[in-house]
Amino acid sequence: MSQEHEREKDTLWKDILEAVILAVILAAVIRIWILEPFYIPSPSMEPTLYREDRIIVNKVTYRFRSPQRGDVIVFKYPLDPRRNFVKRVIAFEGETIEIRNNYVYINGQRLDEPYIPRVMVSDFEPVRVPKDHLFVMGDNRNNSDDSRVWGPLNKKYLVGKTVLIYWPPDRLGGVK
Repeated sequence: MSQEHEREKDTLWKDILEAVILAVILAAVIRIWILEPFYIPSPSMEPTLYREDRIIVNKVTYRFRSPQRGDVIVFKYPLDPRRNFVKRVIAFEGETIEIRNNYVYINGQRLDEPYIPRVMVSDFEPVRVPKDHLFVMGDNRNNSDDSRVWGPLNKKYLVGKTVLIYWPPDRLGGVK
């Protein structure tokens, strides 16, 4: 082989290596700071998210705006921050939440929740959400470990907003 052919071969391998390294770095940056996939291990968010669904979470959204009522969020579980939970934002700091006669009330006003089926839910005495906290609940109210159990969620545990179901393919789409 000629020296020129050897140099071309070396250049090709260097180009491939650079492309692979760049792809790994970009993937890491995207996963750490922008978008991250998560797996749904429980039925606590049915019928919005089902066990074994796979979702994409936007980790940037809440750097520019606060969570909105109804957002489906991922957060570090306050009782074990190594675990991630997915729930829906129901109430904000300063608001009083209660459940009576199977309906959620925020500051005495019934919350419209078209994303959940009407089910029998135990009454929940009024709780005022403290500063820098959110009250979150699963859509499957009778099978959800949420703020009714462990209290309002400190915003410091927020990971991001659920934006997309990507698996299984027949459920591909946005999260409402």
